[in-house]
Amino acid sequence: EVQLVESGGGLVQPGGSLRLTCVASGFAFSNYGMRWLRQAPGKGLEWVSSIYGGGTSTYADSVKGRFTISRDNAKNTLYLQMDNLRVEDTAVYYCTKYKGAGKWDSVLSQGTQVTVSS
Repeated sequence: EVQLVESGGGLVQPGGSLRLTCVASGFAFSNYGMRWLRQAPGKGLEWVSSIYGGGTSTYADSVKGRFTISRDNAKNTLYLQMDNLRVEDTAVYYCTKYKGAGKWDSVLSQGTQVTVSS
């Protein structure tokens, strides 16, 4: 059974930093692309960033240059380093895995709340 557990969220002031963690189990983590999504209050899911098995990464324009996605395959863990946070980054952040054929798994986990406020 695929399990993804996010952590690392919290309350931070604008300009601050957080590092989110997603611990994976139940599948061969190193073989799958992974991504971060977020959902702001009253809005739909928004793609944030993806990383593939070889380390190639992509970012939404809204976070490019401020967020860094990475992975540690030995620890089955995905990370999202978030720097220079803005109020509009406030959201619940989720990780999901690629399932092949151009499709990604739906959100199955609880997510971690990030609140950026002064």
